[in-house]
Amino acid sequence: MNKNSLNNSPSGEGGNILSLLKKVTTFVFDVDGVLTNGTILIMPDGLMARKMNIKDGYALQLAVKKNYHIAIISGGNSAEVKERMQLLGVQDVYMRITDKKTCLEEYMLVNNLRREEVLFMGDDIPDYTVMQYAGVACCPADAAQEIISIAHYVSPLKGGEGCARDVIEKVLKLRGDWQVDTHIKSR
Repeated sequence: MNKNSLNNSPSGEGGNILSLLKKVTTFVFDVDGVLTNGTILIMPDGLMARKMNIKDGYALQLAVKKNYHIAIISGGNSAEVKERMQLLGVQDVYMRITDKKTCLEEYMLVNNLRREEVLFMGDDIPDYTVMQYAGVACCPADAAQEIISIAHYVSPLKGGEGCARDVIEKVLKLRGDWQVDTHIKSR
C-alpha cells in the first residue's frame, strides 16, 4: 500500500486518510528525526546543535495563528529547541519524556481533546505506542520501518526536510485554513 497517497486506506482503519485529516485540530511532533534530520552536531563547547527546516517553522507558526493546538513531545532536552518553538508561538513543549503516550493522554485531558482530533508525527521506536494511540499517526519518509508500518500517512519528505509542513499544510487546506493571500496581506 502506498501510504503517501492521500486516497489510500490507513492500516486497519478501513477509512480514507482525507476523512481522518479533516478531523485534526491538534498537531503533536517529536523533535529529533521529525523537526530535525536526526543529526546532532557537538560543538567544541559541548553544545549540541540541531538543524531545523524554515518551512516547518512557517507552517507551525501559521497553525498557531489559526488556533490549532500544537505540542512538542521529545525524549531529548534542548533549551534551544524550546526557545525556537516559543518564538514560533508553540507553548506546549515537553522535554525528557520517556513515556510519550502518557504525556499525550495528559495533554489531551487538559485540553479536552478526542483522539480523532490529534495527529502525532514520530520517526522511531520511542514514538511507537504514542503513534498507536493518536487518532492520526504520521511519519517522515525516512522513519524506522516499524513506524512506517503503523503510520496512517507517510510524508514523501524526510525528517528535518519539511515533513511537518507537509502534514500541517494538508490539514489546513482540507479545513479551509490555508489562505496564503490573507496571510501575505496581514504581514
